[in-house]
Amino acid sequence: MNEEALLARASEERERIFQRYERGRENLAGQIDPWEDPEFEEYHKTDRYGFIHDERLPQKTAPQKINIEVEREKKWVKMLGTWDSPTTKEKLHRRIYKGIPNSLRIKIWCKLLDVNRIKSEYPGKYQEMLKLAKQWSTDVRQIDSDVNRQFREHQFYRERYSEKQCSLFNVLCAYSMYNSEVGYCQGMSGLAGILLMYMDEEDAFWALAVLLSEKKYHMHGLYIEGFPKLTRFLEHHDKILTKFMPKLKIHFDKFGLDAILYSLKWFFVVFVERVPFSLCLRVWDIYLLDGERVVTAMAYTILKLHKKAIMKLNDMDLIVNYIQVKLHKDFGFEDDIVIYHLERSMDELRRAKLDYPGPPPPNELPKRQLGMFIEPDKKSKIGQRAENFSETEKQARATVILRREKAALELHELRVSQSDTVSGENMSNGVPLRISQASVDIHVDSPGHLRVPSHLPEHHRGYLIKLHKHKKSTNRKK
Repeated sequence: MNEEALLARASEERERIFQRYERGRENLAGQIDPWEDPEFEEYHKTDRYGFIHDERLPQKTAPQKINIEVEREKKWVKMLGTWDSPTTKEKLHRRIYKGIPNSLRIKIWCKLLDVNRIKSEYPGKYQEMLKLAKQWSTDVRQIDSDVNRQFREHQFYRERYSEKQCSLFNVLCAYSMYNSEVGYCQGMSGLAGILLMYMDEEDAFWALAVLLSEKKYHMHGLYIEGFPKLTRFLEHHDKILTKFMPKLKIHFDKFGLDAILYSLKWFFVVFVERVPFSLCLRVWDIYLLDGERVVTAMAYTILKLHKKAIMKLNDMDLIVNYIQVKLHKDFGFEDDIVIYHLERSMDELRRAKLDYPGPPPPNELPKRQLGMFIEPDKKSKIGQRAENFSETEKQARATVILRREKAALELHELRVSQSDTVSGENMSNGVPLRISQASVDIHVDSPGHLRVPSHLPEHHRGYLIKLHKHKKSTNRKK
């Protein structure tokens, strides 16, 4: 098939996908495959947030909790009427940490993200981006696939081509044109999906734009090629564990558990589908107020609260399952207790100057003007994958490998320091066998002389040299 035919086929596919969302569920009777559309069951299995459960839920909320929420709503309604006053600003922190009433999140989240301001500054921009997406977006197929996987247990998104599924598709397609550097990345459907639970379509689009580009959140660096912000935050997370929970860090290293294996959704979507939804909303309330410091502190809080249970698990898969699956179903602590510990964690990290990994470097920030249309190249239009990894992708892969090897070296160094002898069975020319020598290209030229490649980062080279020197001194003792 020649290039023109491939371009025509891609254009037809994009148009066909858009038409199904534009027609909506009511006009697609008999055209939705059964596997796409799980049956909706009885209403009594739907919780207050719209999620459907397999088991019967408690019939009523405790009267005391209802009264507390009603009184809280009254205070919030009054605050909304005086949002910009000094009194409101003074009370805002305390009130948000107590929890925003669910019925008022739609208004308060828009206020915290300043959605109305940015929307008024760019009238018609959302519709313009959506129109461009219908003609040019190269991410339509992946977005279509992810829309039907996101929040399948929620009544808004459960039915194929429902109103909210259509809104989610539109928001993601429009944003893929608005921010051409990011386009669309898996994970963004979780962000947009939770925003659409509390906002209309255009408001959710601008809220997503704020989260990715505004200084307080800077999520752009999480989703661009190479995920540089994720790497930076994972390294900071490791620093926190090493300082405050060294035994847990050693436990993770012992089973080869890199933070990337259990924490992706912590950083990518701010704990969506990793903690119970009621707690996730409380964390989001605080995140929208205080920004990315909250993610760092909440990651620390989760491990601090569950350290004892995790230390009893002696298998990488069991640990990952506990953190990712078990805690999502049952966190084991009341939401108020978790938020109390989260606030304490933020104070603890602030005193240790570990609350913030620092401002984003230039490679994490947008380089192109947002909202400026750039026509995709032919390969992107056709949907061809690049034959080779880009330099950014290679660097991201190398970083993950080096993080794991650094953890292995630290663990081995600790074991050596605790003993006068090191088993020769686990060593090869002075380098632990569990370290991938092929990937780091480490050589021992002659007895006692280690050659470390110069392309490795300085701190990784330092770890290797330090370990080799320690081995030499241990051998002399023998």
